[in-house]
Amino acid sequence: MKSLTVGGLEDCLLNKVDLRRQQISQAVEEVQKVVHHLTTNISNQDIRFQTVPYSDTYNENIKVLAPSQFLVTVPIKGLAGYREAREQRWRYYTLQGTRLPCPLRDPEGLQQWLEVEQFMKSLWQWHETDVNIDGDIVPAKVLLVFRKLVENAIRTCHLSGKVSMLGNRSAVWIAVETSAYQVELELAPAVEIPTTWSEKARWPRCLQRWPSQERVECIKSFGFNLLPCSNYHWQLSFLRAEQVLLEQLDEDGGCRRKCFQVMRQLKEDVWCPGNRPVITSHHLQTVLFWTCEKYPHFKDWKFFSKAFLRLVRKLHKCVSQHFLKHYFVRNSNLFQSTNPIELDAVAQKLATFLKKPQISPP
Repeated sequence: MKSLTVGGLEDCLLNKVDLRRQQISQAVEEVQKVVHHLTTNISNQDIRFQTVPYSDTYNENIKVLAPSQFLVTVPIKGLAGYREAREQRWRYYTLQGTRLPCPLRDPEGLQQWLEVEQFMKSLWQWHETDVNIDGDIVPAKVLLVFRKLVENAIRTCHLSGKVSMLGNRSAVWIAVETSAYQVELELAPAVEIPTTWSEKARWPRCLQRWPSQERVECIKSFGFNLLPCSNYHWQLSFLRAEQVLLEQLDEDGGCRRKCFQVMRQLKEDVWCPGNRPVITSHHLQTVLFWTCEKYPHFKDWKFFSKAFLRLVRKLHKCVSQHFLKHYFVRNSNLFQSTNPIELDAVAQKLATFLKKPQISPP
């Protein structure tokens, strides 16, 4: 069977990109109906969690990490007027209510504590002991409450034949049967911090030429979210800001989006297939952002073959070094908790591709 070089690869895989888009659009359509139904019931059970709205177009609460793996953010209600914490204090509590002889470790990178007093307005329910210890809103306790609400909602909504809980995970995961295949969803309660930019995100960097200053101000205006990522710490998330960057990649007529789409297709088909891939679309998106910043001009993205191989080389470097800086929070490595053996396997496939950039057509 004749192999395709990078030039032929572009046309071949763009057809698959279109098919992928159609399949995922159908899956998102079915998933968001289920999510809307479940979260409406959850909100009726507990006012602290909002309904995920149904959308006929793009749903900002659903992030596709892989064709069968979605992140769904469920907005938290009753916390408004966020302020950064000014005083540092030690924490000696445990989830069970006992006291520790030594303080809990401080958050690192994308992580932070979350105190109810950081909000100018808060529902009294956020002061309750089911989610609060010593003034902190504790992620593990929030997830425990939320998990029980999800389990109740599945039964109440009579979705047991279509939706199932996935166990042995610290986060809340469900499996949804769509008409085409099963999709695994992480349901993450999200504290939305609109219009405020995190002090941890020291962005843009000095002398940065991409994106423009006007675009930077627009992106920062979307604020950030906080997601429960561990027992005690919340994790910064910039889903809206990242989506704005993605939507406006090629205003100069370049091929950035096309390079990203083809790289994502190869990742899913060849380099890192499977239902729970070690490399997700978010990792590829971060590689793209760093490459766009380093190569900000139209001339750098005029020719697909050259631009695409540059992007794959950047991905290979990050995967082989087990190091990928978060685009907005530089001291955070997105591969820190990733299986190194799986990363090495992907790095080997990328190295093989770069030695001879071609594939066999399906």
